[in-house]
Amino acid sequence: MSIIDSVWHYIDKYYLSGIINDTSYNPVDTLTYAIVLGISLFGVLKLLEKLNVKVDSRFMISVTPYIIAGCALRVLEDSKIFTPPLKYLFVTPIIYFFMFAVTVSILAIAIYLERKGKIRDYHTFFGYTGAVWGFLNISALLAVGSIENPYPAAVIFILAISSTGIVYFISRQLNFTLLTDRVNISILFTHLLDASSTFIGMDWLNYYEKHVAPTFFIDIASNYTDHPALVMFPLKLLVFIPVLYMLDNKLEDEKEKKLIGIIKLAILVLGLSPAVRNTLRILMGV
Repeated sequence: MSIIDSVWHYIDKYYLSGIINDTSYNPVDTLTYAIVLGISLFGVLKLLEKLNVKVDSRFMISVTPYIIAGCALRVLEDSKIFTPPLKYLFVTPIIYFFMFAVTVSILAIAIYLERKGKIRDYHTFFGYTGAVWGFLNISALLAVGSIENPYPAAVIFILAISSTGIVYFISRQLNFTLLTDRVNISILFTHLLDASSTFIGMDWLNYYEKHVAPTFFIDIASNYTDHPALVMFPLKLLVFIPVLYMLDNKLEDEKEKKLIGIIKLAILVLGLSPAVRNTLRILMGV
């Protein structure tokens, strides 16, 4: 086997096969995507600075509909609506690049219209455009399928809201302002929503976890409980509370502070994307 054949075999085994067959992640592609994400954050920061965009709570709210729109597209692909090669555009991680390109394009148009005096505020135009896109994608999903599991989907939200509420209440009592901050508790909610969707999907409906790290901890927990996916709740808290604390308290350099908003946005996307996709899949029985 030549060097080229060996390299191609490696790429196919660890990257292309997972995309083409939409199978679970492996340690190699997981590490690669994590590195790409880390590098991309600096590029996104530079781009947003050029567009004079501040990544604050208002911007995060206006971005949220695009995350939902992308999740609906992903579930449409799960529903076998698209055929090759189009379907590969909506498989992770390629769909992230697609959604990023579309989102940034609409953002640039919104900013241009504001500067030309055509609209008063680019946040509103940008957010509502994403909301319309998300509505159309979800409408398409409902048109090609039917709601199969409304009760489990509702329980996912109840669990996420309840667990977030408990964390917020305890934080208020302890005056732990890190988790009474609106942005931070919203980010934590998205990850607890992800944990809830994983738990309900695996324990109630026999779905399986695709990501390497959660699978590792769920497998360990299975040695001690019949509901191993519950480990996702403490796991999310143990990971993201320290991360949020470091972002809010340990980054003091001016350049480092500029990264805080974009990192929090990335954490939001990484929590909300799988949470919404999982919940929509469960709702539609896909």
